[in-house]
Amino acid sequence: MLGFFPKVGPFRFGSIPEIREFPMPIGKRAAAEFFGTFWLVFGGCGSAVLAAGFPSLGIGFAGVSLAFGLTVLTMAFAIGHISGCHLNPAVSVGLVAGKRFPASELPHYIMAQVAGAFVAAGVPYFIASGSATFDVHAGFASNGYGAHSPG
Repeated sequence: MLGFFPKVGPFRFGSIPEIREFPMPIGKRAAAEFFGTFWLVFGGCGSAVLAAGFPSLGIGFAGVSLAFGLTVLTMAFAIGHISGCHLNPAVSVGLVAGKRFPASELPHYIMAQVAGAFVAAGVPYFIASGSATFDVHAGFASNGYGAHSPG
């Protein structure tokens, strides 16, 4: 199917050959994934938790959507050339399944992404806990189901 494209190592043209020919150390790529996932969770989820409420919407659904989109955009430009900007273990696993990413590097990426998400999830909690009206049992960062659903 893509046989007319030149091959670079085990990867086909279109998979950023210059990165594949001279890869950065896995530590730098994992650090980039950690930071990128941190930024996605902090920017996206943080905007939903801290600036958008229900039924009073705050920044609203469009604002939260823009926050997620802009965090992915900024990370694509900031770390895309370093690690590929997967930002999500599902993306990394999908790339391995499609033979676009080496399976030997998958554990490093997943560990960095999960660690970045955990650290980033604590930041909005830390910020919100400084408010006198904050109550973690009132549904902090949860969408609920049935009677517990906010809307």
